[in-house]
Amino acid sequence: MTAARPTHDPTRDQGDDAAAPEVVDTWPHGISREATMRISDVLASLRLEFPAISHSKLRFLEEQGLVEPVRTSSGYRKYSPADVERLRFVLIEQRDRYLPLKVIKDKLSALDEGVASSDRPLIPRLVARGGQTATAGRGPSSSDLLAAECGVPVALVEELVNAGVLRPDAGGRFDAFARDVVETAAQLGVYGIEARHLRTLRSAADRHVTLVDQVVSPLRGQQSPAARGQAAATASELGELMARLHTVWVRQGIDELPR
Repeated sequence: MTAARPTHDPTRDQGDDAAAPEVVDTWPHGISREATMRISDVLASLRLEFPAISHSKLRFLEEQGLVEPVRTSSGYRKYSPADVERLRFVLIEQRDRYLPLKVIKDKLSALDEGVASSDRPLIPRLVARGGQTATAGRGPSSSDLLAAECGVPVALVEELVNAGVLRPDAGGRFDAFARDVVETAAQLGVYGIEARHLRTLRSAADRHVTLVDQVVSPLRGQQSPAARGQAAATASELGELMARLHTVWVRQGIDELPR
């Protein structure tokens, strides 16, 4: 028995054309969406602002639907300049506003739909000293250099090291956070607060870090890049929340001091 041939319907072709998917111009607008950047290019672009960014963090953000890089036929990810700005927005919202990823995702959806606007400039916010861009993740290689960069006596840096407040690595090199520690300690010194007084603050911070590590260590122990990315994102979020709570308590205590 010969099967009946389907009758050609000319309106079907028109309907197919009408139903063709429309390219959605997601936020940010006016920035190239040509996917030419490798994941290493994206990391290099973001690390000046976010030294802790990693391959696993990018993959985790992708899994959460916050960025959608193009996949090549070989399975490699390719990002566009618009993707990089989208990632920068996510990382800034985490760092500066302590927002969880779910809230950030909702904000991005609102930006995509045009029902919200971003007040953030779409340019890197680089940290510079003396006109030179700071190198991410690395600091001065000696106490003398660190003191010179901060404009303080070498003796202050040495006091902070001896008190355990400032911790160089085995090679004597300081990390990128050392400058902030020294400069803040110098400002506190004006009020008579010495390096030895800061030990309790450093010990409290170490306990906070230990608590964060206990929370994320099960994720970090997994082999998948997504799990490691989630561990990094969770650690960052917990750290910011703890710092925020500490600030609230200090302000509360100051407000309760006798006038």
